Amino acid sequence: MRKNITLYSFGLMVFVLLNFPALSQEISVEIGKTEIALNEVLQITATVTNGQLTGAGGFPEIKGFTKIGTSSSSYTNIVNGRITQSQSIIQNYKPSKEGTFQIPPFTMSVNGKSVSFGGATVKVSAAIQQRDPWDSFFGFGHSDEGENIDYINVKEDAFFAITSNKEEVFVGEGFNLSIAMYIADQNQATMEWYETGQQLTDILKKIKPSNCWEENFGIEEIIPERVTIGGKGYRQYKIYQANYYPLNNKPIVFPSVEFKMIKFKVANKPSFFGSAYQKDFAIFRSKPKTIKVKDLPEHPLKNQVAVGNFKLEESISNQNLETGQSFEYKFKVVGEGNISAIREVNLPKVNDFDFYAPNVKQQINRGSGAVYGSKLFTYMAIPKEPGQYDLGKYFQWVYFNPATQKYDTLKSNLIVNVTGESKINVSIEANDRGGFYDLIDEQDETLISMNRDEAIKGFTNIGIFSLLILTAFFALKKSKL
Repeated sequence: MRKNITLYSFGLMVFVLLNFPALSQEISVEIGKTEIALNEVLQITATVTNGQLTGAGGFPEIKGFTKIGTSSSSYTNIVNGRITQSQSIIQNYKPSKEGTFQIPPFTMSVNGKSVSFGGATVKVSAAIQQRDPWDSFFGFGHSDEGENIDYINVKEDAFFAITSNKEEVFVGEGFNLSIAMYIADQNQATMEWYETGQQLTDILKKIKPSNCWEENFGIEEIIPERVTIGGKGYRQYKIYQANYYPLNNKPIVFPSVEFKMIKFKVANKPSFFGSAYQKDFAIFRSKPKTIKVKDLPEHPLKNQVAVGNFKLEESISNQNLETGQSFEYKFKVVGEGNISAIREVNLPKVNDFDFYAPNVKQQINRGSGAVYGSKLFTYMAIPKEPGQYDLGKYFQWVYFNPATQKYDTLKSNLIVNVTGESKINVSIEANDRGGFYDLIDEQDETLISMNRDEAIKGFTNIGIFSLLILTAFFALKKSKL
């Protein structure tokens, strides 16, 4: 009999090994009961069928509910020789009040894949007055009065840190700053996030340097990354990342700050389906950090140059031109550094060309702990004198490379050929209004009084003098008669 049982078990095991890999893996996110009492829990479950559940993150925060820990379960079913296996992580929520609550649609990560949930409506009614004997199996929603339950405080294997990829930089040189929680792979304590957004806002108020330009990486979702520190494995949860570019040589000091997480103590009397939890807080404190800032070497453009590792990309609409014919020239600075600080080329004043102010287009990318991108300057120009011209004499852009600790220059490698008659004199004539006698014909011949009162007085005297003459004329004429 025992031999038959052994053969049967061996055959079943072989059947499982041969057939299980052929089954496709399925991932789902489901909600438990949508009508619960105030002293019951709401559950959202992430399940992997026909595969191993290696990780799940992104369970949502639900208004009117508090996360009170997670639990896990596994399930195996054999029907007509077909084996189905599943593993689940269950997030538990405790309602804070009665009412109807909406769970909006959300997306979470299960085994590194994005899984969507369409949302639901949950109704919370008054607490159940009579204790259900099954409650003790779940460890939730029952009173601990009269029961000798102790809660075990499992020491968390985790730390909170502010880190930088550089300890010393030049003025204008970028360094990458991260703020993150690090939880060891061997950690046994159950923890959850607590008001992360508000805590981060308070932390940044304390640590943001006023003498730096910031390029924020804009973390919207906390996604764990595997890292090794001192030969020990951790999951790194970044809550903030940015590149800072110091504007002067003052040291940049990041003080020690606190970060709080919800921690759950586990009851010493586990229930049939899991353990009861008691909510607590774990407070972590970062170590202070100082970044030393060095002055750039002496140079005439020391206070104007960008700092980084750059290269030039250029193009021109036409290299064979005629005097008076406009052309377009593009000067594009590409590389890693503070793209926003890149200034346009300081063009010399020359008679050979008319250069017009450029149009500017900027692109900034943030990733892999660095800020990189490009800044494009598009110039319009008109040649005024025939000849062959090296644009490198006009377009030169100086920057400081912190890797080589030297100044470098990006300059044009293009040559333009200009034919035609000189337009320099034409330009002068267009602006010259001619000599003094040439201006006579342009003047208005209308007389303008320089003194209004004197003119009136003159007209009055002429009128009086005319009256006197007329009076004398009529007097003489009368005497002859």
